[in-house]
Amino acid sequence: MGNITEQHPKEEAQHDPSGNLYSNLSGTYSPAWCRPAFGLAAIRCKRLFHRSSYEGGLVEHSLNVYHCLVDYLARPRTKELYGMDYSDETVALVALMHDICKVNFYAVDYRNAKNEQGVWEKVPYYTIRDEMPYGHGEKSVYMLSGFLRLSREEAFAIRYHMGFSGPEDRNQIGRALELFPLALALNVADMEASYFLEGTPDKSGSRR
Repeated sequence: MGNITEQHPKEEAQHDPSGNLYSNLSGTYSPAWCRPAFGLAAIRCKRLFHRSSYEGGLVEHSLNVYHCLVDYLARPRTKELYGMDYSDETVALVALMHDICKVNFYAVDYRNAKNEQGVWEKVPYYTIRDEMPYGHGEKSVYMLSGFLRLSREEAFAIRYHMGFSGPEDRNQIGRALELFPLALALNVADMEASYFLEGTPDKSGSRR
């Protein structure tokens, strides 16, 4: 698995004079959640549609979703035909924070395994230790609400970013996506990042 020492993003979180959480998003990001106190950089992302099951995977996945969402919303028809016109901060917020529920969800434990020399040794692995069993998208909304006020569009986008992969009633999901198009856009970006950018590593270590 490699070194399990926590790794942190290169840039500290920044707050601009207007109180925005996000700045310098041209290629990097620096939300407050990625400060060492939150441990976001060390969390791996592991669920059915995510292949980023390694240290730092949640940060990589969140960035991938952000860039996919920006590209999706850059299409002329999204604004002209669908009216999907959102601020840069809203786009950054929902993309980077949609899986914040994964913070403090995984913990490092140890088990015995043989090394290449056939000698037993303790090796680290990740295990689930959910100290806030509050669901998935709704948990992210709940966690964020303690730090900032989400708009209704932002809250519904994060809540339903799983789309029809979520456990809710199909009609309920469909209605949410219809009423709040940002939720659909975030779901598409999430799936694009998971399946196409991250994929499944093959034996050579490359993604497919």
